[in-house]
Amino acid sequence: MFEFAILTVFPAAVAFAGAMDLFTMTIPNRISLALVAGFVLLAPLAGLGAVDVAYHIGAGLLVLAVGVLLFIPGWIGGGDAKLAAAVALWLGFENLFSYLFFVALAGGALALLLMSVRTHPLPVFVSTQPWAVRLHDRRSGIPYGIALAAGALLVYPSTSWFASAIG
Repeated sequence: MFEFAILTVFPAAVAFAGAMDLFTMTIPNRISLALVAGFVLLAPLAGLGAVDVAYHIGAGLLVLAVGVLLFIPGWIGGGDAKLAAAVALWLGFENLFSYLFFVALAGGALALLLMSVRTHPLPVFVSTQPWAVRLHDRRSGIPYGIALAAGALLVYPSTSWFASAIG
């Protein structure tokens, strides 16, 4: 039973966060809190000892601190900082750099895509959708939660969590 939870809780939560950011430009706190709660409940079942848990907490706190520093000047949103920290809690230091690498790639691709899309008129079939209008607006930011989710989903299969669940 816990294997199913390990295989679904993290991916579902980060995918939902990415979708929420796409459609609303916000990542609700409840998603980050659900990820933290999921970690607390599932870490012992996945075989993480006290030292491992401490390292994972350290990774989460480090990413949260950097996220807050990036949030203060307005470079990222608060939801982005909290989601990245919750993801880092799950991934720990052993997967953190891979995660950040994939987030950077996905974020760069997303930025280039939006820059390109924003140079063309919005297609009529989505012109009544508030999320599409906002996403198309050059003054609007980039829903970076999409990149955060993509990076997390790309790295998760290589984690000890995933390995413990699939045996």
